[in-house]
This record gives sequence, C-alpha cells and structure tokens, in this order.
Amino acid sequence: MSATLRLPLFDLDPNSQRAWLTARLARPAPPSAQGLSDGFRLPGREGAPVPAAVLVPLVNRPEGLQLLLTQRSANLPDHPGQISFPGGRLDPGDADHAAAALRETTEEIGLPSQKVEVLGRLSPYETVTGYHVLPIVGWIEPPFDVTPDPVEVADVFEVPLEFILDRANHQRHYRMLGTIRRDYWAIPWLHRYIWGATAAMLLILDRTLRDD
Repeated sequence: MSATLRLPLFDLDPNSQRAWLTARLARPAPPSAQGLSDGFRLPGREGAPVPAAVLVPLVNRPEGLQLLLTQRSANLPDHPGQISFPGGRLDPGDADHAAAALRETTEEIGLPSQKVEVLGRLSPYETVTGYHVLPIVGWIEPPFDVTPDPVEVADVFEVPLEFILDRANHQRHYRMLGTIRRDYWAIPWLHRYIWGATAAMLLILDRTLRDD
C-alpha cells in the first residue's frame, strides 16, 4: 500500500487501534461513505426495504487485524454462495441493530455476543434484494471458536484488514442482467471473490476511516 494511502491504524498497537477505530466511527460519516447503494432492485423485490444489520468483525491477531467473513450456503434463496458478513433482518425482540447483528452472528457461526466489543456503526446500505442494512463494527479478541450453521454458512475465513483497506485492491466490475448493465464493487482476495453488497460496505468502512 502506498505510504500516502496507508491508514495510520496499521502503525498502532492493538489498544491504540481499538481507540482509534472507536473515535473514527463516532464521527459523522463523510459524504464519500454515504449513498453507495446503487438503487437497483431485483424483480419482485420492490417495495419498502426490510431493516437488517450485519457485523463487521475485526479480529486482533498477532500478525495484524483480520476481517472475519463467511461464505453463504449455495442453497440459500438470497445471495447463494456469496461472501458476506454474518447478519440478517431485525427481529421484534432485538433491542437495536447491534443486538440483531450479534444475535445473527451467534446463530450463523456460533460466536458468543460476549466475545464482541461493538466499536460503532457505518452508513447503511440497501441491497438488491430489498434489505436496508446497517453495518456494526465489532472488535474480537482471540481465542474463540466458530461453529458454522451448515444450513446458512458454507465457510468462515479471515482476510487481512490492511489488504481490504488498500485502495489498489478496490475494483469496479459489471454484469449484464439481460439488457441491464449492473456495475458493482469487488475486492478479489486469493481464490475468494468479495463483491456486491459486502464489497460496497467495506468501501464504506474504508471511506469512513479516512480523512475527508
């Protein structure tokens, strides 16, 4: 990563990293981190969006901060096989979006809520499937175990956060849906293809953590 683009986050010790992230997330979101949803809806998904939340889990490893991600089961009706954050729609019993993100994380990968320290939240993102998603950023201290729900999650893995926040790795791709061209963000990593809503929310994270 270019020295001019490298975040100071990666030169800090873990305690200072946690404080730096908390302070950055507490600021008003910059304009560049807002409105990244493309406004496209899949046919049949029109109407009022469904409130949802995801956890953006940052893991404090000795080799540096890692981002924990999941690969969705190929049998799910929405976004099958795609790389995503743990999360889902809000339930009536959820106190807020953070509670929903933590509950869904426990249900999907077996990570107890007590292992996650909520640092803040990002600007919302609206998916093509009609979910209005609020990303919740959390800090996780190892050791911890994960037990993926095989119905929902095919795999759980980690990616270096510094790779994710390196703007040289942010790519703009497109796909044709019939005669409609849909442009989207992608962050390929090794054999993983992080794209769509997950990549867009990671760009929101990147832009939120940087100075305007």
